[in-house]
Amino acid sequence: METTQQTGRSDGQQMTADRRRRELLEAADRVVLRDGPKASMNAIAAEAGITKPILYRHFGDKAGLYQALAVRHTDALLDSLRAALDAPTERRSRVEATLDTYLSAIEARPQVYRFLMHPAEDSQTADRGFDVGRHSAPLLRRLGEELAKVIAERVDLGPAGEELARIWGHGIVGMMHAAGDWWLSERPCERGTLVRGLTDLLWGHLATAGNREGGPGF
Repeated sequence: METTQQTGRSDGQQMTADRRRRELLEAADRVVLRDGPKASMNAIAAEAGITKPILYRHFGDKAGLYQALAVRHTDALLDSLRAALDAPTERRSRVEATLDTYLSAIEARPQVYRFLMHPAEDSQTADRGFDVGRHSAPLLRRLGEELAKVIAERVDLGPAGEELARIWGHGIVGMMHAAGDWWLSERPCERGTLVRGLTDLLWGHLATAGNREGGPGF
């Protein structure tokens, strides 16, 4: 049976490992903010003041590091989106605020967005065998599922509501991603103009759907 001393030592070692992992992710964030999708394991290791094998020990490879960064940034984005959806305002304002929250996030940290969503364009600086774009689909699916849960909880979509909520959730995320990607690349209009245009597109059916009885409302 494990002694109290051994348990305390194990807990302390885990806390140290977790803290070190956070420090390495923060170093990776700094490199990604500077280099975007061309961020390399060599550059991240140098930023953290360690060798690449030590970085591999914590994350396995660039795919492992990418997944950790994706979870870190997706969690923060989801928290912001939920706050916008739960704001005490009328429904259209919340839809606009949610779209604006997403666009504001990618505008504020475009290099992080490009790292998470696009492969490195320069194969000479990219880590061999790693295509960031191939790993972005799970991130978008997670956003779609989370949004679907919010819609199902708040909007009465009838007998097939759960299925329709998933269709809407993934469709809205796909729309936000495609429109945001285009907008961030070309800047064809002000962010507010894009937000209003996308809200108008969504507003047809959503405006007439009732709130779910006994739920938090939307």
